[in-house]
Amino acid sequence: MKNTSTTASTSAVAEKAPNNAASLNVKVRKKKQKFFSTSQTRLYGTGRRKSSVARVWVAEGSGRFLVNHKSLHDYFSASEYVMPSIIKPFVALGATAEKYDVFCTVKGGGTTGQSQAIMHGISRALVCGDNEASEVRKALKVFKLLTRDSREVERKKYGLRGARKSTQFSKR
Repeated sequence: MKNTSTTASTSAVAEKAPNNAASLNVKVRKKKQKFFSTSQTRLYGTGRRKSSVARVWVAEGSGRFLVNHKSLHDYFSASEYVMPSIIKPFVALGATAEKYDVFCTVKGGGTTGQSQAIMHGISRALVCGDNEASEVRKALKVFKLLTRDSREVERKKYGLRGARKSTQFSKR
């Protein structure tokens, strides 16, 4: 003799459950919106500082600025000194940052290294695309924005307290 109550209850549960992704706990990826339109000409530059690497795309636009798919203020929310250093290439050219759309991805390092890598990438992108590259290059060279700042942290050595500091000398 079969137990009809169990078969009836399982079929009732199957009828009540909807067949959508939310009920099955499946993550559905949303399509990312493109930052640049197809008609915009993009300029590309790679910037580096300390252990940070920034890939930067610049185009003429309305002043949007995204860092790793977040706005500039959301990504660098804690540090106030970042904004002037990032906009430095535009100031050196005498242009406003609201004239350009900037999209960049940054990896490695901290906030200082990442912001300076973005600045280096923007200045390299502006030089690559401009028809009057020699004038733009000269203007950015004056402020030393095209030179990679190669200073990095020196490694700690064994037997020492840091990179160079040693233990205190004791005569007795």
